Amino acid sequence: MKPAKILHLHSTFNLGGKEARAVRLMNHFGSEAAHTIVSAEPKSLSAREAIDNNIKVEFPTDAPLLAGKPSLARYREFVSYFRRFDLILSYNWGSLDGVMARTLFARVEGLPPLIHHEDGFNEDEQHKLNWKRNLFRKFALGGSRALVVPSERLENIAKDVWKQPEGKIQRIPNGIDVKRYDKKPQRGTIPGYKKARDEVVVGTVAGLRAIKNLPRLVRACAAAGDNVRLVIVGEGPEKERILTEVQNCGMADRLLMPGFMADPSRYIGLFDIFALSSDSEQFPISLIEAMAAGLPVAATDVGDIKSMVAQANMGFVKPVSDEAQFIEALTTLVQHEQLRQDIGAQNRTKARAEYNESRMLARYALLYGNALGRPKFGGTK
Repeated sequence: MKPAKILHLHSTFNLGGKEARAVRLMNHFGSEAAHTIVSAEPKSLSAREAIDNNIKVEFPTDAPLLAGKPSLARYREFVSYFRRFDLILSYNWGSLDGVMARTLFARVEGLPPLIHHEDGFNEDEQHKLNWKRNLFRKFALGGSRALVVPSERLENIAKDVWKQPEGKIQRIPNGIDVKRYDKKPQRGTIPGYKKARDEVVVGTVAGLRAIKNLPRLVRACAAAGDNVRLVIVGEGPEKERILTEVQNCGMADRLLMPGFMADPSRYIGLFDIFALSSDSEQFPISLIEAMAAGLPVAATDVGDIKSMVAQANMGFVKPVSDEAQFIEALTTLVQHEQLRQDIGAQNRTKARAEYNESRMLARYALLYGNALGRPKFGGTK
């Protein structure tokens, strides 16, 4: 059987949670699928480095633009392009023009089914959802075959705000290959990293975007003690703002920003504490990776984070509106090594029990396979 031709419509394809999951699924499906990736930000493609070399994938330059003013003329261009594929997978707000085009022209013969994935919101919707966007989502998603969300919060929004029927909504929690995190981290994998005696390393893996509020993490590490080193793994437009905060806090000699790094299982265990300072999250994969590596977590209470961590760690997930409490949580973990080890062990146990990727892969394979009319797609039994 010929490989299924799958079109991916991404808001951005710089490596983050949704991109890491999409790439993992692509690698898992192997030769069963050929992939075409279109990004609303055409230059934001760093996640391509994580795609296995044997995967058939292209990044076309002739695809319709996802970014632009909505119009029927633009949507007709999508419809013509869509006919080349067997399945369309769309991701987040930045892909919604493609979703709307598929819905408006749903009766046009030869269009493939579309499955939309919603993983969260940018800073412009972190406090309150935009009512115009809600109306747009409600109508655009009407023609999709399924809506996939990772968290309970997003599932409730999909039902109560976007008015999608329960039968269409698929909540599939993120998962990872937890066994990869049983190995000791590889020293030397983080360029420039060398831990000093009595130093406590706080690390995070995140796109350098405003929604991640990494200046908050810089301030917290500066307040937590002179023995704290901060490692921020990731790329993005907020780098200069982060570096400005680093200078203001006198952290310049205690910060390491190695940029994008693939395969966190090689290095995330080098941290002593994992921290998330985001203004908005849903079900972050980086948190699962840290838990699988046996790390304690200091985080803001957004999305499903508090319910994701082990019970012993819940007290270190603090309200997003109270930076002082976040600093206090991080400082407590910095000062108590045995506490870090105990909480980290419980996080590892929970990750192994609840976040192994095997179930996630099987559920996505079943969902995509049914849409493709290939019941055994992706090894589905």
